[in-house]
Amino acid sequence: MARMLQEEEEQAGIPEWVVTFGDMMSLLLTFFIMLVSLSEIKEEQLYQAMTEALRRRFGHETSVVSMMPGEAKPRNSQLAKLASMGRARRANTMNGGDKVKAPVGEHPRVANIRKAEHATRGGAVTFREGFAELTEEHKLILQRTAQEIGGKPQKIEIRGHTSTKPLPPESPFKSHWDLAYARSNNVRQFLVKLGINPRRIRVAVAADNEPKHIGHDPLLLEENPRVEIFMLNELTEDLKGTAEEKQERFSSEGAP
Repeated sequence: MARMLQEEEEQAGIPEWVVTFGDMMSLLLTFFIMLVSLSEIKEEQLYQAMTEALRRRFGHETSVVSMMPGEAKPRNSQLAKLASMGRARRANTMNGGDKVKAPVGEHPRVANIRKAEHATRGGAVTFREGFAELTEEHKLILQRTAQEIGGKPQKIEIRGHTSTKPLPPESPFKSHWDLAYARSNNVRQFLVKLGINPRRIRVAVAADNEPKHIGHDPLLLEENPRVEIFMLNELTEDLKGTAEEKQERFSSEGAP
């Protein structure tokens, strides 16, 4: 009788495999919910914080400086270039963000001037016809641009432009080239005052040969007399000396 009661009690219970099966189905359901949640970024701040946490947890930042034993660090300029050209991370540090800035980010304060192979990000200031002096509006634009391109290893090019209108006889400038250079040089001097390393700056002059607009709209034509600021895909240190001289300099710096 006792044996029959025991068998009935065992038959009335849930088989043990059902518990394992239920746990597996719960894990699969959670996994698919996570996939669906990541398929569409509805809350960008939380997504950015999650990706930053994963990247830091898996040691991406420390892997670059731990490629070889000893105190010597890799001197591959491409690593510095990629690290400087990445997306800007949010400054909301409470949610995993960072204060590191980059040319590309969620709220870029500088514009992509012209899509090209070598140019990345920068800014532009538009001048009055025939003038080269910086106004207060120009200085505000240059301050915002300097915050984005400052402290990086890339070369900066400042390119001066003029409109196609002839210079008046009373103009202090002899040609469009002189006017474009004066504008570029004024921008260069102001950026240096803002803390941009002068060794990073390259001044170029296009004069009236590269108008932004060639139509007849007077409002659009007012954008032609300008100075464009590009941050190039060239590292300042890579432009100093030959390959052999750079290798010798790096070897001497890494020597004890």
